[in-house]
Amino acid sequence: MLYLAWTMWRSSSALSLNEEKEPMSMMSVAVKGCLMNVLNPKLTIFFMAFLPQFVPAHAASPTSNMLLLGSIFMAMTFVVFLIYGALAAIVRDHVINSERLTVGLQKLFAGSFAALGLKLALSDRSN
Repeated sequence: MLYLAWTMWRSSSALSLNEEKEPMSMMSVAVKGCLMNVLNPKLTIFFMAFLPQFVPAHAASPTSNMLLLGSIFMAMTFVVFLIYGALAAIVRDHVINSERLTVGLQKLFAGSFAALGLKLALSDRSN
């Protein structure tokens, strides 16, 4: 960790991006994000553990109630992710266009690595 911190501190310079790669289309990003959510088992476990408590025991159609609750949850999540994406794009532009900020971030990470390395080196192994 200390070696990583030292090399990162010494090599701190402006961020250089390789723009040769063709950017992904919005559709491919959306499909990839959708597949990641659908194939994520944590989401299914969440739906099965959390949402049923909001379906009345005497409901005529518990499946439609679950689908409605799941749809509301997904719509709210979509709005939150849109906000995250917009904020990430703003932050990305600021980071890419500011050499001072990039160097500062690299030095911050180097300092974090050094602090973690020192904590690790000085930790008591008897626990």
